[in-house]
Amino acid sequence: MSDYEILNEVLVRLFRDVMDIEQKAIITQEFKDITNNDMHVMEAIGCGAPKNMTSIARELSVTVGTLTIAMNSLVKKGYVVRQRGQEDRRVVYISLSEKGKKAYEHHAQFHSELIKAIVEGMEKNELRLLIRALAKLDKWFRMKEKENTDLLENRK
Repeated sequence: MSDYEILNEVLVRLFRDVMDIEQKAIITQEFKDITNNDMHVMEAIGCGAPKNMTSIARELSVTVGTLTIAMNSLVKKGYVVRQRGQEDRRVVYISLSEKGKKAYEHHAQFHSELIKAIVEGMEKNELRLLIRALAKLDKWFRMKEKENTDLLENRK
């Protein structure tokens, strides 16, 4: 098998499996009422200072309308808290509830184990090469996403 064929096979398998494996690993009995998408919304909210909807939507590359649907569900399930701004009541700030923070930490633990498994036994130069290759892949995906967004905008 050529290097191209091997790389293609590995990437196709990784992309197909990553969400499924993550879903099985992080959606436990305790967190059975949420999805991978919910978990990634909570990851974007984070455990720091409350964020407004626009900044969360931008981080997730979704519209505020799309985010609102996910947010309504997370509020109803008790993972997220909405609060109106003190100075400007029109602004809604989002933060994780205690239940949401617990789910966030569970998700972060999965990612920590994933990274540890990847870098275990790697030489420093191998790790640098992996980071460079993945950064290139990320750049390519972002370029494709921008092309698709531009194409959709031009059709309107």
